[in-house]
Amino acid sequence: MKFYIKLGLWFFVCILIIESVSMLFLHNTVVQSLVDEELHSLQARGNSHRDVLEMSFNYETLHHIAMMESQTDTEVVITNLSGDVVEASNEIDTGIQFILQQEVLNLPRDGQVLQADWKDQKYIATVSPFDDSQGNQGYVYMLKSNNLIQAFIGKLNDHFLVAVALILFFLLVTIIFLLKVLTRPLISMKEATKKLSTGDFSVTLPVKSNDEIGELSKSIQTLANDLSYLKKERNEFLASISHELRTPLTYIKGYADIGRRKTLSEEERMHYLTIIHEESEHVHQLLQELFELAKMDENMFTIQKQSVRVNDFVSTIYDKARHVFLAQGHQLELYCRGDWTVEVDPRRFEQIILNLLDNALKYSAEHSVTKINVEKQNDDILISIKDEGQGIPSEDLPYIFTRLYRVDKSRSRLTGGFGLGLSIVKELVEAHNGTISVESQLGTGTCFTIRLKESFDEDSFTH
Repeated sequence: MKFYIKLGLWFFVCILIIESVSMLFLHNTVVQSLVDEELHSLQARGNSHRDVLEMSFNYETLHHIAMMESQTDTEVVITNLSGDVVEASNEIDTGIQFILQQEVLNLPRDGQVLQADWKDQKYIATVSPFDDSQGNQGYVYMLKSNNLIQAFIGKLNDHFLVAVALILFFLLVTIIFLLKVLTRPLISMKEATKKLSTGDFSVTLPVKSNDEIGELSKSIQTLANDLSYLKKERNEFLASISHELRTPLTYIKGYADIGRRKTLSEEERMHYLTIIHEESEHVHQLLQELFELAKMDENMFTIQKQSVRVNDFVSTIYDKARHVFLAQGHQLELYCRGDWTVEVDPRRFEQIILNLLDNALKYSAEHSVTKINVEKQNDDILISIKDEGQGIPSEDLPYIFTRLYRVDKSRSRLTGGFGLGLSIVKELVEAHNGTISVESQLGTGTCFTIRLKESFDEDSFTH
């Protein structure tokens, strides 16, 4: 069964139950109010006749009261204390006789209701006592045929049935309208999820409300956009990986074919074998970086943090890297204005710093200076690596942490980069609950800044 049919039936049944209970309660209340009003009216007329009799109890008065009631839809019977009928507006039938035979005890001055059952009895009735202080005592019985009440209630029932029919009609119209309004976005979202499941991410779901359905529509649209972006990124990633692997594999295959020639000298053969070895190292490095990223994506790599002194830690890395810089005609300088501590994984964080230093060395001209600067800003420790290299174009800055993105569109093999190093750096920094930012100007240089929270654990330093 369709969802909108289930929803419609659910609404219809729930509202039908509520309306039925409400209508039954209203009907019973109205009917009871009508009967109570008739009984009150009968009692009031009986008390009025009682007052007249007490003022003038004689034949004319009795006859006049009987004549009055014979012209209405009510009946009056006047009896003495013994129950003998003194006067009546009409003949005494069995229904009236049954009421007159009921015992009356402790009757109050204003009378009381004697018969209120309008469903099973022929009459409803009240009785009022009279006493004119001259020895004339008795009871004034006021009666009304239940046929009249039932006829009126029958007309009332007809009106209620018409009202119920109209309510059900408008209820159905309202439910159908609401279902169309409510289910239209749900159907659109169902169709959208079908398209997503087939790999079609060209989904457009306009958000027309600020309720839960609107939020769900917005979430599905966001999911579609993210999946579309991931699909595009995956395709570009695979294309880039294919490109990166194709070049060294082409070299390996080509030089291997050449190296198999029997006419080559040993010196030439060793030369080609060296190239093959370099290209295989190239492929190995690429696969290693891809493996690192895969482990990060699957949360398989571990971060084992410990408190380290920034000054000692960075100084150790500086000593390792300085000789490499000097060997290639570059200078490396370290500036640390304090002795602070941070919570990091020493092995992973050394990988971050060395990767950034390798980039600075790779893209800087000879005799340039690269500076490592460590400082404190509020409760954060900032580690900056600034070079005097060629810089990064402003249009490329937002994408430099994207996997396989390279500023060098020609993919020159002289630099040997794959566009994965900065992606790994960013992942590792974020794994340490830190952030990394970059500033760069063409021809001036680039500055990467890592921001970490300072640690205040004084008892667990590692030297």
